[in-house]
Amino acid sequence: MAPNDTRRPQQLPKDKEKRRRELQRLKLERQAAARAERVASARKNTAVVVASVVALAAVATVTAVLWPSGSKSKSSADAMNNRASSSAAATPSASTAAANYTIKPKKDGSWKTEPAMSIDTNGTYTAKINLGQGSVTVKLDAAAAPHTVNSFVFLAKNHFFDGVYCHRLTTTGIYVLQCGDPTGTGSGGPGYQFKDENLTAPSIKGGTYPAGTIAMANSGANTNGSQFFLVYKDSQLSPNYTPFGTITGGLDVLTGIASTGADSSNGPGDGKPVQPVIMNSVTADKG
Repeated sequence: MAPNDTRRPQQLPKDKEKRRRELQRLKLERQAAARAERVASARKNTAVVVASVVALAAVATVTAVLWPSGSKSKSSADAMNNRASSSAAATPSASTAAANYTIKPKKDGSWKTEPAMSIDTNGTYTAKINLGQGSVTVKLDAAAAPHTVNSFVFLAKNHFFDGVYCHRLTTTGIYVLQCGDPTGTGSGGPGYQFKDENLTAPSIKGGTYPAGTIAMANSGANTNGSQFFLVYKDSQLSPNYTPFGTITGGLDVLTGIASTGADSSNGPGDGKPVQPVIMNSVTADKG
């Protein structure tokens, strides 16, 4: 029939028309099922540093997981946690009840560019993260991750972390507490991003972030900002998250926080800490 022919097409026999409709119905059902599967898969992947994060962590993300570190980007530690969630088979010991508190957001940082280098890369820097549950002390590795440590010291000295909730805890697959997002959403940051560092560190060779590691959550390569994660138990992660220090005190504080569980709002064993975790203050000084 010509493109402009307005005549009605020849009527198909009833049995052929019935068969055509049946095939069309089956086709639509398959398409609907495929769409539903894609939506379910997307939701699962979103649920994660990091990661990251994922995750990631993954989830998260880190991340970042894990668990995101760009001012407006999804945390990696979400990407980090997404990678880890696929291998997590254990039943979480954490509570599955929703945490009964609301994270109070702070405004994102207003800095548009990475701070100028102001640390002594040959010096020793110590950070102290004062949580409501106790203090965590970290030896920062300025020589191996100078940009990361410089940023952390800068943010600490500007009180950026003070009063910020640690918004993510993972207790299955990977074992990290993710902090540093002023909005508590997994997508907040200081307003700037900087490059990855120290990804060939011997400590993470083979994809194991050992207990006592502090590393950056991100939303992809070179998207570090303010979000970081504290590893309280050896965790298998792709070596995509900048390690920039070692916990020298307070690991028991982190394991205590982990024992109270996550609310599983991002998936089994992945969500807000059941008991709120707030960084009352963070200091980072030479010496």
